[in-house]
Amino acid sequence: MTDPSRDPGDHKALKLSSEKHAHTLSGYPMLLLIPLAIIVGFYATGLIAMGNWAVGQPLFWSSILVGILTLKGFYFLQPNQAAAITLFGDYRGTDRTTGLRWRWPWMSRRKVSTRLHNVTSEKLKVNDLRGNPIEIASNVVWRVSDTAQALFDVDDYQKFIFVQIESAVRATGAKYPYDDIEHKETTLRGDAEVVSQELRHELQERVAIAGINIDECRLTHLAYAPEIAQAMLRRQQAEAVIAARQKLVMGAVSMVETALQMLSEKQVVELDDERRAAMVSNLMVVLCGERDVQPVVNAGTLYQ
Repeated sequence: MTDPSRDPGDHKALKLSSEKHAHTLSGYPMLLLIPLAIIVGFYATGLIAMGNWAVGQPLFWSSILVGILTLKGFYFLQPNQAAAITLFGDYRGTDRTTGLRWRWPWMSRRKVSTRLHNVTSEKLKVNDLRGNPIEIASNVVWRVSDTAQALFDVDDYQKFIFVQIESAVRATGAKYPYDDIEHKETTLRGDAEVVSQELRHELQERVAIAGINIDECRLTHLAYAPEIAQAMLRRQQAEAVIAARQKLVMGAVSMVETALQMLSEKQVVELDDERRAAMVSNLMVVLCGERDVQPVVNAGTLYQ
């Protein structure tokens, strides 16, 4: 008996079904029984017409019964389609052989598509790792790998995976920040491949109980929620300006250092500390200024 206190997601606490091969027959040899039953029926009708009721009547009804039972046992399977066979509610196996198939008429069958399915989730509002509300949606490619688990371990495996997709997207979106200007963290926007793999792993664990295999997961929509979109845009712009300024200053300092070193090595001019400071100031203004610098000709000296 299953402990009700256990987590329903704990697969080990549940008695799972397992797919097995069903013992069914090819339908083409069974087609021969139809004309045979017809021939026997005509023969029985002739016997009845001649007055031989004792043989003709049982033979006539037997041919009709055989014909009906034979026709009721036929079914078709297309490529990437399976049929779960049950006998009075007892699972007897799954038939994956394509073409015309036949099973005993008192056995029930339920067809299951094993083709790839493509699902795009709705846009969900989720709080990322830093608590910022974001909108996120994903595309999932999935297929049924175990028909017994899909049919008998969950109530409706299609509805089940739709719910689990939403749950997995919410859980994955909350694990990472939306963006990181310093590129020190894994982010939803900057590391789409890593996030997609995490989402696939998260979703596969959730739907394994239903005999479903996740082939691919991709984020299809990612954006800040409308109520903070403008504020976050200004923040991103400010962070981008700061980052650009930092690189600009670092480059300017390197260029000034190189210029002073080359002037000293080639002995172009001898600079004392005050003249060196003035040159550094002028070069930094030229290199870091946002506007074009207007040159000023100094006809005197630095000290006049």
